[in-house]
Amino acid sequence: MSGMGPSTSLELETFRCTAGALVDVRSPSEFRQGHWPGAINLPLFSDAQRAEVGLTYKTVGREEAIQLGLEAVGPRLASLATQLRKVAAPTQDSASGAAVRIYCWRGGMRSGSVAWLAQLIGLSPVLLAGGYKTYRRWVLQQFTRPWRLHLLGGRTGTGKTDLLLSLQRHGVAVVDLEGLAHHRGSSFGGLGQPEQPSTEHYENLLAEQLEHHRAHGAAQIWLEAESAQVGRCRIPQALFQQMREAPVLEIQRSLEERIAQLVKVYAPLGAAPLQAATERISRRLGPQRTKQALDAIQDADWATACRAMLDYYDRCYDHELARAVKRREVDLQGLNLEQSTQVLLEQGLLDWSV
Repeated sequence: MSGMGPSTSLELETFRCTAGALVDVRSPSEFRQGHWPGAINLPLFSDAQRAEVGLTYKTVGREEAIQLGLEAVGPRLASLATQLRKVAAPTQDSASGAAVRIYCWRGGMRSGSVAWLAQLIGLSPVLLAGGYKTYRRWVLQQFTRPWRLHLLGGRTGTGKTDLLLSLQRHGVAVVDLEGLAHHRGSSFGGLGQPEQPSTEHYENLLAEQLEHHRAHGAAQIWLEAESAQVGRCRIPQALFQQMREAPVLEIQRSLEERIAQLVKVYAPLGAAPLQAATERISRRLGPQRTKQALDAIQDADWATACRAMLDYYDRCYDHELARAVKRREVDLQGLNLEQSTQVLLEQGLLDWSV
């Protein structure tokens, strides 16, 4: 039968450039912890099966573990073959001979077994040498590379994220730290957002974004001025240190504009989640401001609630901003999003670095 020779194992850079569906054959919990962005999880073993096979390998022996694995996978081979055909088919008009890229943890028996099955049904599998472990090594190396970073700063409510995304639509290289983390970066930042990725997967997403901009020849990359922690996700230390040394373009808007922006974002969420988020920072707000904010939320007086908390957030931001090595202010008061974007683009502010 054609396609029954040994599977091709590729080094990471070649594997990256190879066309074909990307399949992660590790267990569901391994995949949730972190995976190559864009990969599809077709687990060879369930979490329980993986644990049992691993324990057998350690306590009994290799042959017994392999036998146990075969018994677990055997009844699922037909289903797994069907799934492989489905994920491979979009890469070609026909699934016959379609390429499929496969990886497991170390590029060992799990990915090799699925590659054998893929060959058996007429696909053209390639394996990642070293598996996901090699990919993770590449991810961490990206953060130690020198990047020409620029930061967009501004107090809470200045619309930094919206402005960054608008710049991105105009062709500016942007990494949306908050968007990738599914968190706006404050006690209220997770409200109305999808579940956050693990820090491991957040790192994977960041590395892929940086690599995308490098591959497309970006002269500089814009990010939002953030603390190291974005919800439960943590910006890698090596990248965060480069952010600390990057120039900051600080957006200035009036207090009224900032309050209006915050009301637009958070008022639709309703009182209960806002009250809970306020109570989480009550010790930092102090009893007077906490009561004022909670009473205002109860009365649906969103502007007063925002005003009560902004003093605390402004002090936190100003403390962080004081560490900036290079900073320049730009007054965008009274300008809408598109007007603000044009100011930055047309006045050459995005090229400022000194």
